[in-house]
Amino acid sequence: MESDTAVTFASSKRTMKPSFWKKLRGQTASDEKPIGYLFILPASLHLMVFVIYPILFALYLSFHKWSILKPDKPFVGLGNYKKLLDDTDFWIAMKHTFYFVAGSVPTGIAISLLVALVLNRKMRGVYWFRTIFFLPVISSTVAIAMVWQWILQPEFGLLNFMLSKVGIHGIKWLLDPNWAMIAVIIVSVWKGIGYQMIIFIAGLQGIPDHLYEAARIDGASKWRMFWSVTVPLLMPTLFFLAVTSVISSFQVFTVVYMLTEGGPLGSTDVVVYHIYDQAFKRFNMGYASSQSYVLFAVIFAVTMIQIKVMKRFNYEY
Repeated sequence: MESDTAVTFASSKRTMKPSFWKKLRGQTASDEKPIGYLFILPASLHLMVFVIYPILFALYLSFHKWSILKPDKPFVGLGNYKKLLDDTDFWIAMKHTFYFVAGSVPTGIAISLLVALVLNRKMRGVYWFRTIFFLPVISSTVAIAMVWQWILQPEFGLLNFMLSKVGIHGIKWLLDPNWAMIAVIIVSVWKGIGYQMIIFIAGLQGIPDHLYEAARIDGASKWRMFWSVTVPLLMPTLFFLAVTSVISSFQVFTVVYMLTEGGPLGSTDVVVYHIYDQAFKRFNMGYASSQSYVLFAVIFAVTMIQIKVMKRFNYEY
C-alpha cells in the first residue's frame, strides 16, 4: 500500500514539472501569460509613476496658478499660455536654444562622422581608441562640466594655454557673453562624439565591400567613393542621429547649469534652464509647466519637419 502511494506521488510530481514550466513560458491551455505580466509589472509601475503621471500632472498644472509655498491651485485656464506670449525672457531663451541646436548638432555629427571614418579602419589599437572616445558618454555630465570649468578658465586654463601657443590670448570663455554659448557647445559636442561615432561605425560596417570595389574598378577616387557610396548609404543613420540629436539638444540643461547658470547676462539662458528657474527658484510651477508644454510643441514640430524631409528623400530610420 505504501509503495503504491509512493509511486503515485512520484508520478504526479513528474507530471507537475512540465505544466509548471509551460505556465512559466506562457504555454497554458488558454494561452494566457500571467508570469509575463509579472515580469513587466516593475517597469510598468516605474513608467506610470515617474513618466506618465508627471506628464499628466504638468498638463494639469499648466492650467492652474500654483506656487510651492501655497497649497491652493486656482484654475486660470489659458492664462499661463497667454502670459507666455508676452514673456520676452522666455522667447529669448528659446532663441538661445535654437542657437545651441544649430551650433551643436551639425558640428557634432560632422566630427563624429570624421572620427568614425578614421576608426573604422583596420589598424593597431583601434578598439582602444574607440573606447577612449566613448568614455565621455558614460561619464557623469556634472564631473565633465567641473573638469571643463578648469579647462576654460581664462587665466590658467588648459585651452587658453594651448591657444596662446598659436598667438591667441585672453578669451574669457565663460565670462564673455559672446563666447559663453560657444563654450557650452564645445563641451556638449565633446561629450556626445563617442555615442554618435559608435552609431556611424555600425552604419559604415553595414555598407557592402563590393560597392567600394566596383567604384574602385571604375576609377573613382576616395573622395568620389565617399560622396557616391558612403554618404547615400549612411543617410538613414545620418537622419536618425539628426532627429535624436535635435531632440536632446533642445533639452540641454546640465552643462548650462554647471558651467554658466544661464549667464553671463543671460547669454546661455536656454529654455529648460529657464523652466527650472521659474519652477524651483521662483516657485511658479503652473507657469513653468506651461513653458514645458510649449517646448514640447516646438520639439514635436521640428521632429515632424525632419521626418517629412526623410520621407521626401525616401529614407526611414
